[in-house]
Amino acid sequence: MKPFYHTNAVTLQEASAALSQGQANIIAGGTDLLGTLKDNILPIYPKNVVNIKSIPGLDYIKEENGTLKIGATTRLSDLAENETVLSKYTALAQAAKAVSSPHLRDMSTIAGNIAQLPRCWYFRKAENRFECLRKGGDECYAMQGDNRYHSVLGGVKPAATPCQQECPAATDIPAYQAQIRKGNWDAAAKIIMNVNPMPMLTGRVCAHPCQTKCNQCSFGDPVYINGVERTLGDYILDNAEKFYTAPKTETGKSVAIVGGGPAGLSAAYYLRKAGNKVTVYDVKDEAGGMLMYAIPAYRLPKELVRKFIKALEGMGIQFKTGQKIGADVQPEDLEKQYDSVCYSTGTWKRPVAGLAGEELTTFGLDFLTEVTKWMDGKLGSEVFVMGGGNVAMDVAITAKRLGAKKVTLACLETREIMPASIEEIARAEEEGIVVMPAWGMSRVVEENGVVRGMELKRCVSLRDEQGRFSPKYDENEKTVVTAENILMAIGQSVDLSFLDDKYQVQLSPRGLIDINDQAQTSRKGVYAAGDATTGPGTVIRAIANGHAAANGMARYLGVDSSASEYCDCSEYLKSDAEGVTRTEMMKLREVKLEERSINVEDAFTASKEEATAEAQRCLTCSCYAVHPSDIAPALIALDAKIVTNTRVIDAEDFFTVKIPSSTVLSIDEIITEIQVPAPAAGEKSAFIKFAFRKSIDFPIVNCAVKIGGASPRVALNAIAPKPFRAYAAEDVIAGKKIDESVAEAAGAAAVAEAQPFESTKYKIQLAKTMVKRALLAAK
Repeated sequence: MKPFYHTNAVTLQEASAALSQGQANIIAGGTDLLGTLKDNILPIYPKNVVNIKSIPGLDYIKEENGTLKIGATTRLSDLAENETVLSKYTALAQAAKAVSSPHLRDMSTIAGNIAQLPRCWYFRKAENRFECLRKGGDECYAMQGDNRYHSVLGGVKPAATPCQQECPAATDIPAYQAQIRKGNWDAAAKIIMNVNPMPMLTGRVCAHPCQTKCNQCSFGDPVYINGVERTLGDYILDNAEKFYTAPKTETGKSVAIVGGGPAGLSAAYYLRKAGNKVTVYDVKDEAGGMLMYAIPAYRLPKELVRKFIKALEGMGIQFKTGQKIGADVQPEDLEKQYDSVCYSTGTWKRPVAGLAGEELTTFGLDFLTEVTKWMDGKLGSEVFVMGGGNVAMDVAITAKRLGAKKVTLACLETREIMPASIEEIARAEEEGIVVMPAWGMSRVVEENGVVRGMELKRCVSLRDEQGRFSPKYDENEKTVVTAENILMAIGQSVDLSFLDDKYQVQLSPRGLIDINDQAQTSRKGVYAAGDATTGPGTVIRAIANGHAAANGMARYLGVDSSASEYCDCSEYLKSDAEGVTRTEMMKLREVKLEERSINVEDAFTASKEEATAEAQRCLTCSCYAVHPSDIAPALIALDAKIVTNTRVIDAEDFFTVKIPSSTVLSIDEIITEIQVPAPAAGEKSAFIKFAFRKSIDFPIVNCAVKIGGASPRVALNAIAPKPFRAYAAEDVIAGKKIDESVAEAAGAAAVAEAQPFESTKYKIQLAKTMVKRALLAAK
């Protein structure tokens, strides 16, 4: 083992304080901990091992006021041999006796047994050979490796998956894909709308950084998350009356959202969902912001945006368009009229590049919003576009489709780090656009005020040693691109013209609206979101910012926003992609190149069947390691409680899946006692275990039951990442006399929802048999 400090704690307070310092482990019996230290299985080694056997008064078995009380450091051998436990709490005594060998039972403690780490040969491999999900890694190796002893009920996510972490909105992608695989599109809709109310739009325009972190990339193409999201989004919009409903109760609070872009619409949705009266103000004739006016129709049909706005109106959200803040509506009046205000005014202003001849160029955003003015040949035959992001690609492709014979696009970035998505760059080149990475602007070439082209100079680096944006150029390497029009797509600035001496908010050093971690500005009750706070960004980031602002406003208003935060991330997930080697992602049917235009969408939404097939490629990236405790199912069957130094926890709620632990205990929390209620008259319990050897081995399947009372219980372990209470089996036996047929039916019901790997199917029959035998043994 590596060196560590060893603390013999005298009090629980001393032990808790030592644990709170971090990188510390409790040792009681040590039968699990010493092995993990010796093999160095975890990425972080403890600096301190805190001994709680030295704390007096934690080793006892006694009955008080109808409750069996067991001290945390009570040895399993004492528990197995105690007459009271044997006669009245039989399942617990049998479970204790089933653990390992007599020698290890003499060392092992009851608290240590239920708090042990998972059993999985990837997790337990010496020298942290596999940095799996349970250790903060990116994948569960059991998905593609030997998984014969792993879960038959699916996996549980110990933390956000790589794809979810990459999404600015933290969309629970595996969860909604799992529901699609089951055919439960409504449940999938609820999960995605928990963080994104407009998937029918993001499914078309999102840069989908999630796909770059998909673990399927190790075997071929990533899951086409964007395409599946698009199909789900269209399903949601086609059933808008089901998913965009008015709140059941009103809060009596009213809020104003200034700016109807993605951030403002997101904030409006979640605030309305929470029961607030919401009014959205927008300077344009129609709400939607960049979604309506800047993103070309061939990527995002405007009718789709209008249908989404109509769905929001159906929830009771009011839109006031053609209203310029600071002119038609004064900001101070909004504060008086509404309980809270949010500014999500976006970035519509042209930035100044400081380029000679800049006044002869056209702002790319103006070009996109006023595209009809450029029809009928006004654009010219040669066009130059400056910029490397998706907006620049939109500008270039639109110019090409408007009739420009040659479109050249240049950007400062090298091709590998261009901000635009790979798909957008490929689309541009497919349409004949010349892409010139690593070039910067030198000057506009002009004759008597008429544009002739752009002189470029080679960009040799983008950032300085501190990582700050500071382009460097080779002034000796220059070239001229001929062009009749120059379109600038090098970013946008926030328009804060509504701020004046009478109405001010604090700005950040970048000249954006400054907000705290609750999205609140320097003015009380006034919030901000989207590009006005961050600068130009993606649609999904704006949606996430709007949601954060809505949550901040709800807290300020004293409103419960939980109605908009539904998501059961603890649900068991199972992938259908077991054993996959190399795969290709679904491709959307696209309009032929020669038939593309600026007004018709380039691609068709995949069918539900196609999206389901693609969702089956999702690996779910969940942990399939099983919980190995024999004591755990007995405690759940007996309705026990776990007492710690800070709280009392029902045994069923004590177990979880997180990095790397299997319990809900916080870093400085210590189990002090186990409490088991005395059985009611006629209640009996039993525990049974299957392992390859009677001693030493951990369970392949185990089961504890309680019968004879008003509320029978059935609990299994080693078949899932945490102990499993079989409610379906309990329903089968409730109010019935236990016999062979009832016990057999209960066993079948217990694992009816099993999702086994091919190599774990045998555990289903074992589980059925264990339930049946345990029930008959209890009888």
